[in-house]
Amino acid sequence: MTTATRTPIPSSALPTPLRRIDSLRSLAGADFLSVSQLTPQVVIDLFKSAAAIKGDMNAHRSALDNKAVILLFEKPSLRTKISFEVGIAKLGGHALYMDHSQQRLGARESVRDYGKNLERWVDCIVARVYSQAVLEEMAEAAKCPVINALSDRFHPCQALADLFTLFERAGHNAAKLREFKISYVGDGNNVCHSLMHAATLLGVGMTVVTPKGYGPAEDVVSDCEGYAKAAGSEFAVTTDIAAVEGSNAVYTDVWVSMGQAGGVDEVTKRRKVFSKYQVNGELMARASKGLKQAAVFMHCLPAQRGLEVTDEVIDSPNSVVYDQAENRMHAQNALLVHMFPRAR
Repeated sequence: MTTATRTPIPSSALPTPLRRIDSLRSLAGADFLSVSQLTPQVVIDLFKSAAAIKGDMNAHRSALDNKAVILLFEKPSLRTKISFEVGIAKLGGHALYMDHSQQRLGARESVRDYGKNLERWVDCIVARVYSQAVLEEMAEAAKCPVINALSDRFHPCQALADLFTLFERAGHNAAKLREFKISYVGDGNNVCHSLMHAATLLGVGMTVVTPKGYGPAEDVVSDCEGYAKAAGSEFAVTTDIAAVEGSNAVYTDVWVSMGQAGGVDEVTKRRKVFSKYQVNGELMARASKGLKQAAVFMHCLPAQRGLEVTDEVIDSPNSVVYDQAENRMHAQNALLVHMFPRAR
């Protein structure tokens, strides 16, 4: 196995310890900034809640009665914005959207002051930002819960939706889910980090396949090695595309993320480096080798068709990308319902 990692992150830049959430009850009023905050049982319990909400929304119509949730977005969005807005409305809450694409959080006034103001008006902050540090500063300042809707480090709501999608395919059976193997192919980015967290926590086999120098962050790899060891599952980071063989799911993401530095030169460089890691029919056939059922294809979207994935793969019957997109709302609704439990 060839391990591909990025340049080590200075200790001063590593994330601060996040509050551990060891039961659905402890989600009440908690910040959700990374999947790594959750225990495996909490993740499964959230999936069961998401399934119940998805199956009968009427039972939860007043879950967020009189709750106001603000969406602070520094980056453009379709799935995150709409899934939160619609989900909050269906739960009886009110969503407010603040577009920060032209002015980053902390530019006009400090993140701390912003958070201290918001806590006086809203019940929850959902933030889609460039920097994980901004989220952590906001969470430290504001008394109301803060949810990570994407940062440079993590995309935890996406990962919950991804594993929930596979949980459904496993017949809502956690033991069967642990028999799955996921191969992530592409850039070791924020989506990859959270997917690694979710898979290894649950004991799902996980292989990350990236070009040399584009692997996931070393500290995240270290965490996931520990989770996989505790769960008794397989986890590997490699540059070898052949490692996808025997995967029940193949996941990829864009080769150049939103806001990534480097401009045209970086895009050109990445397209050349990543060209051998395109998810196409040949790669999916290799992944499915030896399986009773063909591997499913996964992508967080938006996709750059013809680059990281071909049309024949993303449009195939084995593609679950739109299931993932739908499940963003259900997984997020489960989080919100338990963050604001109704008095019994």
